[in-house]
Amino acid sequence: MDLFDRPRGKDDTGRENRPEQVVEGTVERIVYAGNDGTFSVVRLQVENQLELVSVVGALPGVPVGARLRVHGHYEEDARFGKQLRVDGFTELAPETLEGIQRYLGSGLVKGIGKELARRIVEKFGLKTLETLDREPYRIAEVGGIGRSRADAIRKAWQDQRGVRDVMVFLQGHGVSPAFAARIFKRYGPASIARVRENPYRLAFEVWGIGFLSADRLAGTLGIARDSEVRIEAGVRHALDEAGGQGHVFVTRQVLQQLAAERLQVDPVLCAPAIDRLAEQGHVALENDIDAGGDIVYETGLFRAERAIAEQLARLLSARTRMIEPSVIEKQLQRFEETGNLTLAEVQRDAVVRALQEKVMVITGGPGVGKTTIVRAIVHVALEGRLHVTLAAPTGRAAKRLSESTGKVASTLHRLLEWRPAESAFGRNTERPLETDLLVVDEASMIDVRLGADLLAALAPSTRLLLVGDVDQLPSVGPGRVLLDVIASGVVPTARLQHIFRQAAGSQIVTNAHRINEGQLPEFLPAPAEGPDKRDFFFIEEPDADKAAELIRELVVTRLPKRYGLDPGDVQVLAPMHRGALGAGNLNALLQERLADSQQETRRGARVFRLGDRVMQIRNDYDRDVWNGDMGRVISMDDDGVSVMIDGRSVLYDTDQLDELVLAYAITVHKSQGSEYPAVVVPVHTQHFVMLQKNLVYTAVTRGKRLVVLVGTRKALSMALRNGDARARNSKLSERLKAAVQSSSC
Repeated sequence: MDLFDRPRGKDDTGRENRPEQVVEGTVERIVYAGNDGTFSVVRLQVENQLELVSVVGALPGVPVGARLRVHGHYEEDARFGKQLRVDGFTELAPETLEGIQRYLGSGLVKGIGKELARRIVEKFGLKTLETLDREPYRIAEVGGIGRSRADAIRKAWQDQRGVRDVMVFLQGHGVSPAFAARIFKRYGPASIARVRENPYRLAFEVWGIGFLSADRLAGTLGIARDSEVRIEAGVRHALDEAGGQGHVFVTRQVLQQLAAERLQVDPVLCAPAIDRLAEQGHVALENDIDAGGDIVYETGLFRAERAIAEQLARLLSARTRMIEPSVIEKQLQRFEETGNLTLAEVQRDAVVRALQEKVMVITGGPGVGKTTIVRAIVHVALEGRLHVTLAAPTGRAAKRLSESTGKVASTLHRLLEWRPAESAFGRNTERPLETDLLVVDEASMIDVRLGADLLAALAPSTRLLLVGDVDQLPSVGPGRVLLDVIASGVVPTARLQHIFRQAAGSQIVTNAHRINEGQLPEFLPAPAEGPDKRDFFFIEEPDADKAAELIRELVVTRLPKRYGLDPGDVQVLAPMHRGALGAGNLNALLQERLADSQQETRRGARVFRLGDRVMQIRNDYDRDVWNGDMGRVISMDDDGVSVMIDGRSVLYDTDQLDELVLAYAITVHKSQGSEYPAVVVPVHTQHFVMLQKNLVYTAVTRGKRLVVLVGTRKALSMALRNGDARARNSKLSERLKAAVQSSSC
């Protein structure tokens, strides 16, 4: 959704819009009003029209009795019939005594009910609203209103007028009502002043508003293209974009060039802007010999990278309670006997080292025994009377860790006690976790910020075990923490490479390792006789549109029929969101066949239907749902949509639906930390900008029983040749080496 009203022509899905309609009327009934004002359903009484008009969209602060001029377009809803979807609106003053009385008595103004509204209108007549605006002190002239109550009503009226003034101002500069509501929620009555002072702050302080939208708003406010405030915002935007690509810092020269390109200005203007931002504390500068000058960090990332190095060095040098070697050996034997297995020498060595070192990393691909090692470590530690805590970056990864160990595991955010109101964790250096051993699985997903917060919450005596596949995609956020920790050479690391016999029979495992080594996977022919045990396939289809249709048929009919799978067991993993083979289009194709089209609800361009597979895209601590959690839509009504997530029903109000996306197809990045019975992966030159070895490797390792690649061998070869995905700007490895050397002196 854009900050500005969508232009006529095409909607967000690319389809032709219906002609814009303008309707004036009075709000007769409010069917639904979301908490943040970004979605409402009202019934509008239009003059000379018997039936009420259903109006849906952003109508923040609009009460019963309000007169509105709404512009938008009509659409036909399968359940609710004809509706006018709001693109923008203007609130008009009521024109009749009855209208004014109803408007005042609607609950719009705190302290004014229906009876008091009647008495106010009797006193001031048609000039009631004008009197309240220009001479609010005269409210005390109404019989039965004391001084304190008059003061309270006067303040409430002024506050309400403030909301309307902000909305009128923002919409007058092209801001959509939905985002006007968000802006007012963030800044309140000061919204106009804040936006006039620096509209670019919206890009950094209001969720959902990007730099380009803020820049357009700035243009309507007359801010010059070469103004200092615009150049500074452009530099911050370019630095944020680099962070979105995984970089922790950018060289000064590169940042100047990136910002200049985004702003379409001379790079010379960006140099002093970087210095001003450093003085303001928004960025941190550091001279780097290798870079030949300054490197530039967002200040929070600079502090986080240094903190990780310092905290790891502190952990490595601190003492802790040891388990006697004889106890370790005895418990390892018991673990083997109980599990009816024999640990390989490399596995046994990894277990012993993890129980003796303060910090250790265990890494390796599928089938190399990481899960068995973790189970053994947890068993021995518990028998040695250590307090053990298990965690992972996502809810799905934590659930898998819990299932494999038989012990409770939590997300890192829950473990560290995230406090949304404070934007901080409850566990920190002043209140560390109370545990002897912390095991963190899927550690490759940890970015620099989360890594710093995690280490800050560890007491010096705590052991830390990081487990993960360093060859998978790096974290979505900036940095490459696990890779840098290993590369530093100062943290003991067990890199497992031997594929055990049980896993060696799987093409998924063997081909994953081939892909990781830059080799093309092997595709076996169908057996001449006997059962077909193949679990890895490639289907050639160079035409992107045909490939998308093929993927739909694989998910809906072919794989379920042949392998006894439910369509819900098959997850499509796309390299990116856009394009015919992107997650967006594939979701639309699959939704047509797998969801109930008779029941649906909309949120902007998103359409949700009964039976849809959906994914949560933001952490929601109040409802205990987390970024990456997946579920299925089980019901929908006027109150919102109910989604079954991990065996419980979670209700999403209509204004909370922007936290959900369709998940028949998801990006490979979103699949990290998860496993699925079967995965289908488009590998096509259409995605050439994203085709990388570790992306294909990550996608393949998500499949437990079956992996199907659809696309072209050319695209697959391109991906295997491209191993540059890890080339992220980071100084963590060097900082960690220096911090350990310093602590040992």
